[in-house]
Amino acid sequence: MIYLHLFFEFFITGLFTVGGGQAVIPLLQEMADNTNWFTQAQLTDMIAISESTPGPVGINMATFAGFMTAGLLGGLFASLGMVVPSLIIVSIVARLLNRFRQNVLVESAFDGLGPAPIGLVSAAGVSILRLSMLHIELWEQTGMIADLFDFKAIPLAAALFVMAKTLKMHPTVIIAISAAAGIALRI
Repeated sequence: MIYLHLFFEFFITGLFTVGGGQAVIPLLQEMADNTNWFTQAQLTDMIAISESTPGPVGINMATFAGFMTAGLLGGLFASLGMVVPSLIIVSIVARLLNRFRQNVLVESAFDGLGPAPIGLVSAAGVSILRLSMLHIELWEQTGMIADLFDFKAIPLAAALFVMAKTLKMHPTVIIAISAAAGIALRI
């Protein structure tokens, strides 16, 4: 039954996602490869939509993936699967943390978890960069270096990066500008 499969896959994803919404991306990339529920290109769209809609990114992506796979109920089961592990873990940790906070093993585990989101988010960033700014498949077919790069997306990404960092624009403004430029340039 697809709904239980969605719940289980996203339960596992929710259980092992440490570090916030962006850390779910590598797990969803693997899910795309293993289940064929969505493609890597659809995952890029999923990320863009999940980033620009209200709510936690990881749950938004689970909802979107579930909906794409099995409609409204699929979105519900995927979302529940993503949320339930956090509810269980937070309930357990809240009861036990005060007792074990001074434990050297617990403290070491927290120290060890710190770099995990950095690595996962960096890997996701590289994957998104590859999917949105490079045309690997076209380049492999033609062998022409000019076919490797998306010459519309790269300058747009650079301009948006500069706007975000130097002008301190709100992320929603950056997303709106990006969407408008995508429509205007047909990226």
